[in-house]
Amino acid sequence: MTILWTDALIFLLCLILTGLAFYLRGKEHIKRPLQHIGHSKTGMVSLVVLLFFMLVGLLDSIHYQPPGNNGNEIISLLDDWAEPLREHGEKTYSAPFATTLYSKEMMTLANGTTQWGYPRLAFGGKHLDDPARQHFPDILQKTAIGLAQATGLAVLAILPLLAQLKRWLPKPATKAVLATVFMMFGSAYTLCYLSGYYHVLGTDKVGEDVFYQAIKSIRTGLVIGTLTTLVMLPMAILFGILAGFFRGWVDDIIQYIYTTLNSIPSVLLIAASILMVQVYMANHEEDFTSVIVRADMRLLFLCLILGVTSWTGLCRLLRAETLKLREMDYVQAAHALGVKQGTILIRHILPNVMHIVLISVVLDFSSLVLAEAVLSYINIGVDPTTYSWGNMINGARLEMAREPVVWWSLAAAFVFMFALVLAANLFADTVQEAFDPRRSKE
Repeated sequence: MTILWTDALIFLLCLILTGLAFYLRGKEHIKRPLQHIGHSKTGMVSLVVLLFFMLVGLLDSIHYQPPGNNGNEIISLLDDWAEPLREHGEKTYSAPFATTLYSKEMMTLANGTTQWGYPRLAFGGKHLDDPARQHFPDILQKTAIGLAQATGLAVLAILPLLAQLKRWLPKPATKAVLATVFMMFGSAYTLCYLSGYYHVLGTDKVGEDVFYQAIKSIRTGLVIGTLTTLVMLPMAILFGILAGFFRGWVDDIIQYIYTTLNSIPSVLLIAASILMVQVYMANHEEDFTSVIVRADMRLLFLCLILGVTSWTGLCRLLRAETLKLREMDYVQAAHALGVKQGTILIRHILPNVMHIVLISVVLDFSSLVLAEAVLSYINIGVDPTTYSWGNMINGARLEMAREPVVWWSLAAAFVFMFALVLAANLFADTVQEAFDPRRSKE
């Protein structure tokens, strides 16, 4: 097993979230918001979609070197599962569910003559003897078989969860969760089944399956959205609480730091950091012999610089909230009783600002996913060899200008990114409503 830097941080984040869940389990001030989220059909449906994306991202974060390789190849469990999509490439562009290339070229027929036309694909639809007659009926047949198998497997998977969901969630939310799980599992299984016979989202300029690229890009979006938060939170919480609690020269210094940082265009900092990483890797090639290791290092530094430039907004919010909390009666009483300042910060200030932290984290997730797409589009984001929706959109920029138009790469990146960001935004709205202190008296 090979552990990359981003893999290790993802596993660390999972351990932190698991430990936090066990610590908060049974806490009275957490039960009401969780019950509100559990009663929200929109919140639970969006949570199921997010968990589905996270599962794909975790499968793509377990890397290892396959046996018999040259020592530089590193693949993930998702790559192993999607080996047919990786290996069954084409010569160049092909449309979704196509059996021929997208552009005409000179073909050599079996009798030795040449003809100007659309060559057959090496993989897509190769099982068809007469594509013109069998193509559409075969797609319908394969779709029906995939849906039937998905339905049977979904029923077997959902039945054991049904009793637990009825205990945890109200009836309307349970029905919404089950319907979402069924649709997500059915759609994913059917697409994967069809991918064994066709390129369901077409191929790109070098003949690589676009569906495979879109799935692999999920991990990049999740890494940007989660690891950046892991970098941002400690600075935002520490500086925000200290500035609001101690005021005076401490507040002045912290305000000067984040005001100065906000004055520098974040794009310049990101571009400078990425260039520094590239120069370092070029001068230490012996430490970065694998392409995936080089791409992972650039992704890690992108998360770091995004975290350094993203903590100022949350810091301002926490400073303002701490200024209000330090004047509350229970904090003043703790001061009068001689309680140490460190104890007051940990026992009274920090727990009462965590609702702001949680809301900000969920709200910032979607903006960070979109930020990666924008940065990769202008070539200062992730490495060009890394699968990401930003790189797919950047590659589709020239494809949209050709004739005929190659639209499916842009459409695939848009649909996958739209689904993830929409689910994150809907869940963020539910979390914000649940943890709103004004609802605690309802």
